[in-house]
Amino acid sequence: MSNSKGPRTGRPPAYAPHGVVATPHYLASAAGLNVLQRGGSAVDAAIAANAVLCVVYPHMAGLGGDGFWLIAQAAEGRVHGLNASGPAARAATVDYYRPRSKGDGIPTSGPLSVLTVPGTVDGWRLAHERFGRLDWNALFDAAIDYARDGMPVSRSLADWLAQDEPILATYPATAAIFLPGKRVPRAGQRLVQRDLARSFQEIADLGARKSFYEGPIAERICAALQPQGSPLAPDDFAAFHAQWVEPIKTTYRGYELYELPPNTQGFTALQILNLIEGYDVKRWGDGTADYYHHMTEAVKVAFADRDEWLTDPDFVNIPVERLISKAYADERRRLIDSDRALDIAEVPAGIPYAQPHERLAPDGDTCYLCAADRNGMIVSLIQSIYHDFGSAVVGGDTGIILQNRGAFFALDDRHPNRLEPGKRTFHTLIPALLERDGQPYLAFGSMGGEGQPQSQAALVTRIVDFGYDVQQAIEAPRWLLGRTWGTRTRNLSLEGRISDEVVRELKQRGQPVAMVTDWNDNMGHASAIRVDREQGFFEGGADPRGDGAALGY
Repeated sequence: MSNSKGPRTGRPPAYAPHGVVATPHYLASAAGLNVLQRGGSAVDAAIAANAVLCVVYPHMAGLGGDGFWLIAQAAEGRVHGLNASGPAARAATVDYYRPRSKGDGIPTSGPLSVLTVPGTVDGWRLAHERFGRLDWNALFDAAIDYARDGMPVSRSLADWLAQDEPILATYPATAAIFLPGKRVPRAGQRLVQRDLARSFQEIADLGARKSFYEGPIAERICAALQPQGSPLAPDDFAAFHAQWVEPIKTTYRGYELYELPPNTQGFTALQILNLIEGYDVKRWGDGTADYYHHMTEAVKVAFADRDEWLTDPDFVNIPVERLISKAYADERRRLIDSDRALDIAEVPAGIPYAQPHERLAPDGDTCYLCAADRNGMIVSLIQSIYHDFGSAVVGGDTGIILQNRGAFFALDDRHPNRLEPGKRTFHTLIPALLERDGQPYLAFGSMGGEGQPQSQAALVTRIVDFGYDVQQAIEAPRWLLGRTWGTRTRNLSLEGRISDEVVRELKQRGQPVAMVTDWNDNMGHASAIRVDREQGFFEGGADPRGDGAALGY
């Protein structure tokens, strides 16, 4: 129920008895809702919505990216995790990249940045095989229509097309799609992606494996990009399969919080809330200097461990259980001074990796969405092509932009996230799920690189500690420590709605404050769905910082 004493919002939550879909684009939300109304499951709705995001939000989502899922069913009493992130190609070695790289890193755009298998489509397949109710080919109608006939350019897409015009113009196949007539489309103009429509039609008709991974799409992508330097080969696509994984969890004030294990930063989100649970958050009050200071300090402490360890657990034995234990949080909380800010670069890891190495700071773009159906299934899903427009390279005539996620691999042999064939890189993508009394309570998440665990902590504290509804929690002013899409600094960014007196106090405590606009894109586009079992409704919220909507019936 809404908190009448909480902040006033620009839009109400979406209350609905049968189902809700919340995404960062209204057309994707509508497509998901349509699937629910036709009798589809929350998984069906999530696939349909994600497919539309691949068309209408191509700067953040795409068939050429990765995805991660959490799925819960009320009657089942468990949470399922799904890792659909692809590994590095067999030919992607440090020896291959060192002579082809600028400086110490892998290029972040162009064919050389395309070195990991896109996992998204196989993730759809795996989720649908277990939890789908509608036929596979019924889930892509809206995406095919919008790609083939055109869709209106949204505000967010228009802004990022303008910003990224120089890099998009570098690659003729990309420019032909996104800069028609060599001009940047404006918001409201029609954008047509016919090659992408044909790829979607193949996926709908042939299925994920026969079309994308073991069929013509993989072959055409590799035929186009291998001569330009990408190490990806059709055999890499064919060898990849998304995986069911066991989620990791902690508790927060009696609620159970679920995240995905490495290679995602899910343990970081759990660490932050373990640290914060040791304080009287209600006493601080929302929006105070104490609130923002302690949340920021918890992030710094958690990031030190994340940057020390995170990579593919098949290659490095990461001490996850220790890192997310309450006892470890009690130890690490001693680093936090209520009156003085830590220097993020100087915070030591609590458990050092075997070899000293440089800490790499991630960034990148993401689309988060969630869905719930009348049968008690709730889905938390996040999908990305990493940087805005990924690698900026389209795979031949497929219309598919390929991700540049592999560019975050290190070329330093001492680094846990060093490049190795068949390895999955450090991922920032983290869908989240909260349960109460063993039942699904809240699906939530946000885009935004390093901002994702911070936005999750903001949503949890504002809903659990302050009693906000999901829309109030999403719209409340947010902070961001570190890098996210579009930024390259590790300052503490604060939205302009935070009061001057709070900003002054944070500066006096030594926080590296940088003020941004009142409703800032870089804070991420959050979505959430809460289950109100007492009233028998779902409560959905979407972020006004994006182009999204929470829709229900």
